Amino acid sequence: MILENLLLIISLLFVVSMLTMLSEKIGISYPIFLVIAGLVISFVPGMPHFQLEPDWVFLIFLPPLLYEAAWNTSWKDFWASRRAIGLLSVGLVVFTATAVAYISHALIPGFTLAMGFVLGGIISPPDAVAATSVLHGLKVPKRVVTILEGESLVNDASSLIVFRVALATIETGNFVLWKAGADFLMVAVMGVVIGLAIAHVLYFVHRFFPTTPSIDTALTFISPYLMYITAEHFHYSGVLAVVSGGLFLSFRAHELFTYQSRMQTNYVWQTVVFLLNGIVFILIGLQLPEVMKGLQKYTMTEVISYAVIISIVTILIRIIWVFPSTYLPRILFKSIRQKEVRPGWQPVFIVAWSGMRGVVSLASALAIPLLINGKAFPQRDLFLFITFVVILFTLVFQGLSLPYLIKWLKIEDDGDNQEKENAMINSRLATVSLDYMKSNYEGEIQDFEPFRLLKDRYEKIVEMADYKLLHSEDSKSVGHVRKYRKMLLEIIEVKRDEILKLRQERACSNEIIRTKEHELDLEEARLRRSP
Repeated sequence: MILENLLLIISLLFVVSMLTMLSEKIGISYPIFLVIAGLVISFVPGMPHFQLEPDWVFLIFLPPLLYEAAWNTSWKDFWASRRAIGLLSVGLVVFTATAVAYISHALIPGFTLAMGFVLGGIISPPDAVAATSVLHGLKVPKRVVTILEGESLVNDASSLIVFRVALATIETGNFVLWKAGADFLMVAVMGVVIGLAIAHVLYFVHRFFPTTPSIDTALTFISPYLMYITAEHFHYSGVLAVVSGGLFLSFRAHELFTYQSRMQTNYVWQTVVFLLNGIVFILIGLQLPEVMKGLQKYTMTEVISYAVIISIVTILIRIIWVFPSTYLPRILFKSIRQKEVRPGWQPVFIVAWSGMRGVVSLASALAIPLLINGKAFPQRDLFLFITFVVILFTLVFQGLSLPYLIKWLKIEDDGDNQEKENAMINSRLATVSLDYMKSNYEGEIQDFEPFRLLKDRYEKIVEMADYKLLHSEDSKSVGHVRKYRKMLLEIIEVKRDEILKLRQERACSNEIIRTKEHELDLEEARLRRSP
């Protein structure tokens, strides 16, 4: 049994890797492609049925995925966009849950208002990975990406709290608005407190204990589980515990890790998160046979019509919310108008259109209990089917259309500003390096060639950075700078070819060759990461 499950997991990892490469080849974002592929695979005769356990998602998948997203989120950018993020991650979640509750109550026979809020809590949060992976490589303003990533960090907590309150209402038959609001606040605040408390302990361990790169990497994997499980044990928000703890440790990361720890941790996390995301999205597609298992008492026309209408409603609700929440605060408050540039409607529409649902919604639907008060949970199979269709509809329809919308709306990123920032920091770093050399090694610079060459190199870096800053608006100059970077990348390839010849000639030891290859890898990574 263990051997069969292990073989199944390894096969799944292999399939995910192959399908992701295929998605790159045909130019479709891998979450969309994996969901569609999983859907197709589920119809293959003889395929085993995969049942996605909600505990797996909430306990195994969700903490590291949230932690990684929080770790890679800039606290400065997050805080600068806090109003937009708060209005989306809390306001829009509650608005969506309420609208879906009333519409599903009116649309579906026997669907109570409490059941409608359960459905609303399930399908209200957009998926973090879906939005960012679809936008990856597309020219969109940085603020749009920051808002979408920040929203997806917090909205899972909001939606899960709405979901739990609605479930409790069905179980007890009582709903008191002030009590629900107080519970919402308590669960959220205490989740943040627990996350920050554990993060401070981990900060102390990383900062003052004699760790190694391997120990640092291991601790970063333990951290999200520790935060999530502790908060959930006390019935508080594990999601907010992971997010708050991840943001705190990310903000302090420069104090915690050596360069070796940073490099090793980044590489390991990139691999693990890729595999986790891939498994999650292909498992969504593979759920269809399980989802359709209990739909015999409904006609397909009925359930599809319910699901499609609710899918369209979720898209429209987001558009209806995003535009007023963007522009009304600017109309009402002069201080906002003075501090912030009024955004055009095109990037606002991209935020409104990027509401792709994902695995948290499906896991919430699967977490609906089979029995409640000793009786079968009413219309549980319909909850599952509607959730599945909403995920498929938003992920495929909105996800595939997003690149074309960005092109049609002629939205441009703020790459020029990033180019200026990159030139500015290069100039500052080279200048302080020159000042240090001149103050401490003036004699060596005069007498020894290597010192003089290094000084000349830093002077050239300052000249290049100043050139970029002075000519950043000149398209011809920008073209020359990009061509210069292209030449440097080509030279790296020439060097690699020469290293290959040295390897074949056995002119150097393998250790030296690997060291030089690593140096070239780092140099290429630096050039490719530059804007």
